[in-house]
Amino acid sequence: MRKQLDQKLTRFEELEKQLLDPGVLADPARMTAVMREHGALAKISLKYRRFREVNAQIVETQEMLESGGDPELKELAEMELPELRAERELLWNELLDLTIGGDDAMRTRCVMEIRGGTGGDEAALFARDLFEMYRHYCTAKGWKTEVLGMNPTELGGFKEVILGVEGDGCYAELQYESGGHRVQRVPETETKGRIHTSAATVAVLAEPEDVEINLSPDDYTIDRYTASGPGGQHVNKTQSAVRLTHTATGLVVECQDERSQHKNMAKALRVLKTRLYEAKLEEEEAKRADVRKNQIGSGDRSERIRTYNFPENRVTDHRIGLTLYKLDSIIAGNLDPIMEAIRDYQRRELRDQFSL
Repeated sequence: MRKQLDQKLTRFEELEKQLLDPGVLADPARMTAVMREHGALAKISLKYRRFREVNAQIVETQEMLESGGDPELKELAEMELPELRAERELLWNELLDLTIGGDDAMRTRCVMEIRGGTGGDEAALFARDLFEMYRHYCTAKGWKTEVLGMNPTELGGFKEVILGVEGDGCYAELQYESGGHRVQRVPETETKGRIHTSAATVAVLAEPEDVEINLSPDDYTIDRYTASGPGGQHVNKTQSAVRLTHTATGLVVECQDERSQHKNMAKALRVLKTRLYEAKLEEEEAKRADVRKNQIGSGDRSERIRTYNFPENRVTDHRIGLTLYKLDSIIAGNLDPIMEAIRDYQRRELRDQFSL
């Protein structure tokens, strides 16, 4: 953990220098990227810088006590040492909280991909419910949201919906929503009142800065086509929809939600860069093994993380053994009880592993 904090502080100080670099100041796009990364690292880096300063003061004060010098200086050191140790302990606990979630925890932008799984139309309707739940939660947190892509069904559900989120702490909180979500309820399409079990998957991906993923037009092919809605009904008669295929990896991203081809292109590029960044992180997973051990679950979509039981008004998070009988409130977007329970679990895990 100390090594990771040292790396963050080093990068933060590099960015501080770049903010004064005439070459960076003359390039608006680069300046924006540097400012955004600098801002994302500021909170943890400034706190860690202070932690190191206090630690150095403690060492200096202890040496003063052991030197046997001026009695007045020794008395002053004896008075300062407990205060310095208390501040160091407070800073360490705050750093542990900020470290929850690994290297990408400070990111202020992420992409949520929600897909209907087992269960046909009911699974698609459940994916819509999850989408609405997260959108309401993000709004309550003051985060900006934007639909980057969707594939709706005739009944109003989603085979897939992609939501962009931007705001302080959004990825740190939402990343633990990755995985399989199971619902148990009587579907809207059920005529005999039987309870069905359906599923949807959620993937939360950290969104990279432009400087982290170098993507040129030569790296992908573009297909333009006419956008269409459920059942093949035309949204418009112009070729506004965009499909991007990344040549090296075969990754495909489509966007047809906007009437403007330019806007669809911008959204598709945003999703493609995010997926490429996630693929890059997966390749480096062995290097991040120490971080992965501190995370709740693997983030794998196939891992069932939560069950929503409507007849019992119950929601259960299987990773931390949490059961709450307030599903009506949670599905409406009041996710704080679950999010706080997950953070508490992570804090305990980190404090057990790391010490001063």
